[in-house]
Amino acid sequence: MRKKVTVVGAGNVGAACAQYLAESNLCDVALVDIVEGMPQGKALDLLQAGPVRGYNVKIEGSNDFAAAAGSSLIVITAGIARKPGMSREDLLNTNIQIMDSVMAGINANCPNTMILVVSNPLDVMTYRAWQKSKMPKNMVFGQAGVLDSTRFRTFVAMEMGCAVSETQAMVLGGHGDSMVPLPRYTTVGGIPITELISKERIDAIAQRTRDGGAEIVKLLKTGSAYYAPAASTVLMADAVLNDRKTMLAASAYLDGQYGLKDVFIGVPVTLGAKGVEKVHELKLEKSELEALQKSAGVYKEIIDSLPK
Repeated sequence: MRKKVTVVGAGNVGAACAQYLAESNLCDVALVDIVEGMPQGKALDLLQAGPVRGYNVKIEGSNDFAAAAGSSLIVITAGIARKPGMSREDLLNTNIQIMDSVMAGINANCPNTMILVVSNPLDVMTYRAWQKSKMPKNMVFGQAGVLDSTRFRTFVAMEMGCAVSETQAMVLGGHGDSMVPLPRYTTVGGIPITELISKERIDAIAQRTRDGGAEIVKLLKTGSAYYAPAASTVLMADAVLNDRKTMLAASAYLDGQYGLKDVFIGVPVTLGAKGVEKVHELKLEKSELEALQKSAGVYKEIIDSLPK
């Protein structure tokens, strides 16, 4: 029997997640959204693409969280998208209300289901989902570092003129302007980029990575990124559903690691069938650790101000 993933939010990111999940033949998919007819229409459209794209999974759309029952994983993409000039934190008030509503629906219909958060501001929304859920902290996590690392890899490959498959990267911290790219842990063909690219160019690439989402928002003018966020989300879903024990960066709960407590922030983790199975503490230089702690501090301050 195939496993099932529910995607909450049938906008661009949610629909792309549903598409990539279906095309991977990874699981059956439920697409849930409050907009009447939209999840049903997109689900039917995706079903009709199956014979051409070669997938054979069940896809249903619904306005009712009852459709999420029996899911192995809930992916939350619901929320308003950023507009030009808007930071992820600007989204906070509206998206917190949306998250509270989503969690009420999840708790009523599938309270013991693992949760993967994609909604922005990511690290705060992940904390809120866990705060409102009935799940242990290792079973709730956010998709941040995978996307940020993927962007870093892409820009490094562009700089080097090499295949993106030859690059690996690690980006820690919050999914926002305070993220912490780690050039020492970023490689091309196994060689650290600090041996291949000048510091000036590395700094420029790291900054472009921090601005990666904003750059796309500025170009689109009426929306935000969705292909890369969805692809990154499905990579994490695959790690959970197939118990791959994949090491990647995710927004995870910290309880003393890196000198941080009671906050979700992007760190290297092992992701498998039990969710975040281990948080890895890298040996960071003083400046890197300070940058990570500063990034976490931004979100901890926001978290502490949230209504209960």
